[in-house]
Amino acid sequence: MQEALRVVIVGGVACGPKTASRLKRLLPSCEVTMIDKGRQVSYGACGLPYYVEGVFPDVDMLMQTPVGVTRNANFFRKVKGFHTLTRTEAIEIDRQEKTVRVRQLDSGAEEHLPYDRLVLATGSRPIQPPIPGLDLKNVWYMRQPEDAETLVNEIDANGLRKAVLIGAGYIGVEMAEALRRRGLSVTMVEMFDQIMPQFLDPEMAMLAAKHLRQKGVELALGEKVLSIEGNGRVASVRTDKGTIAADLVLVGAGVRPNDELARNAGIACAPKGGILINHYCQTSDPDIYAGGDCVVNHYVDPITRAPLFVPLGSTSNKHGRAIADDIAGRPHPFVGITGTGVCKAFDYTLGRTGLTEKQARELDPEIESVIWAGPDLPHYMPQSKPVVIKMVASRRSRKLLGAQVVGPGVADKRLDVGAASLYFGATVDDVANLDLGYAPPFGPPIDPIATAAHVLANKLEGIAKSVSPLEAKRRIDRGDDFIFLDVRTPDEFRALRLPYDNVIHIPLGALRDKAGALPKDRDILAFCKISMRGYEAQLILNAMGFQRVWFVEGGLVAWPFELAENG
Repeated sequence: MQEALRVVIVGGVACGPKTASRLKRLLPSCEVTMIDKGRQVSYGACGLPYYVEGVFPDVDMLMQTPVGVTRNANFFRKVKGFHTLTRTEAIEIDRQEKTVRVRQLDSGAEEHLPYDRLVLATGSRPIQPPIPGLDLKNVWYMRQPEDAETLVNEIDANGLRKAVLIGAGYIGVEMAEALRRRGLSVTMVEMFDQIMPQFLDPEMAMLAAKHLRQKGVELALGEKVLSIEGNGRVASVRTDKGTIAADLVLVGAGVRPNDELARNAGIACAPKGGILINHYCQTSDPDIYAGGDCVVNHYVDPITRAPLFVPLGSTSNKHGRAIADDIAGRPHPFVGITGTGVCKAFDYTLGRTGLTEKQARELDPEIESVIWAGPDLPHYMPQSKPVVIKMVASRRSRKLLGAQVVGPGVADKRLDVGAASLYFGATVDDVANLDLGYAPPFGPPIDPIATAAHVLANKLEGIAKSVSPLEAKRRIDRGDDFIFLDVRTPDEFRALRLPYDNVIHIPLGALRDKAGALPKDRDILAFCKISMRGYEAQLILNAMGFQRVWFVEGGLVAWPFELAENG
C-alpha cells in the first residue's frame, strides 16, 4: 500500500492555512502538518486597524469564521483534517534528508519533521528603521492581533492622546483614521514628500493628503525621523526639522520578506530579499514551495513581466491555492498579479492597479496619462459623490498600463474594472467599450472608468489637449505668462475659485461671443468644476483659431492645491 504523502507547512496566517485546507479537499489521504511561531493562526491582519478604531468589539473575531467558530488547532484538526502546531519555530531545513528541525518555544524541545513536500509561508516582518528609541514603551508595530489589543488597552488604561506614525503607507493611513476616531491627535511623519509614495502618483496623493488634513491629521512630509525620545516610555519624536510631542509611536515603514529559512537552506532568493518561485510556486528545489509575503511575486503588465514584492493577503491566498493544486497533481499556474491595492482614508477610497505614471515612464517614455473627475452617480441622485480617476496607457499599443482612484465616491468598483482590464491586456478603447451595469442608483449611463478611458483615447488621438494639475501649478510657480480661463457659471465662480491674478472668468455659454477678448499669443488653460466644460472650451477656441489652449485635467475637483472660498 502506498504511504500517504507527507506535507509540512511553515507559517499559519494566510497562505499556510489556504494551502492546507485546499490540499486536504483535493487529496484527503495526505498527511498535513502546519506549524507557526505564534499562539494564533489564520487571522485577518488587515482588519487590525478597524479593531483599533472600534468597528468591531473583540479582536478574536479576526480569528473566527463568519459563523463565529475560532480557527485554531482544534478547528483545523476536526473540520479541515490537518494538524497544527503553534508556538513552534522552524529552525533548519535538511534538503537531503527532507526534514525540518523545529523547536517548541515554550518547552525548548526539538524534533525533526519529515516531509515529501515542504511549503514555506513564513510571511514578512516590519522594517525597523535605524533610529534610537524603538525599544521604549509605547512603540508599536501593527502585525499581529496582540499588537492591536495591547495598543487599545494602553490607550484606554493610561489615556494616551498624542500619536506619531512613522511612515505614510497603507498601515499609516489606516491607523491615522483609527486613532483619530479614538480621539487622539495624530501626526504622520514621512521621509518622502508625499503620502503613499510607492502607491500613488503625486497629484493623487496630494488629493488624499488634503482630505487627511481636513480630518485633523497633521502631515510632516519630507521629514526624516532621527530618534524617539523618552525616559523609559515615549515622550517625543525628533526629526530633521523639529520635535513632535508623543506618548504613542506606531512604526509603519514597510515590511521585509522572512526568507532566512530558505536562504540558509540554499534555496534561491532575490538579492534584495524574497524567495524566488516559478508559476507553480515552486522554489529552486522542486519539492519545496513558497507563497505569501516571503516570496517575490510575479507582476503582470504589458511592459515589465518582472518580479515584484507586493505583500497582500489576497495574493497569499492565491499562492496557497496554486501550491495545493500542484502538490495534488492538478497544476494550475499562478499567473501573477497586477499590483492592485486599495485602502480607506476616512471618507475617501484610495486605490491603484498596474503601473503608476512614474513607474511607466521609467520603463517606456512613450506613454500618455490623464486625470478625470466626476460624479459616481447621475448628478440628480442625492447620494452622488465625486471620484477622481487617473489612467496611464502606452501611446504605441494603446494598452492600459495603470489606473488610480481617489475620492469619496464609489471608487473601488472602478478600480476593479481597471484591474480586470489590465489582467486581460485591454486597450484604452476596450475599457471604453466595456458593457458595464447601468441604473441611476449604481452609476451614470457612461461609467466613470469608461469616461476616463474616452478622455484618454481623445488625448492619444490629439483631440483633447490637456495639462495635469501638477503641470499647471509648475507654470504658476515658474511665473509663466499664461491665462487661467474659468468657464463655470457666475454662481460657481462666486462660491469657489482659483486664487490667482491671471484668472479670467467667461462662462462657457458666453465664450463664442466673448472669445475676442482673449489673446491668441498666450497660453490659455481652461477649466471648470470637473473640466468637461474646460474640454469644450478648448475645442471651441481651437475652432476659432486659438492654438495655444489646453484644459486642466479634473478641474477644481481634482485640484490638490489652494482654493479661495467666498463666505
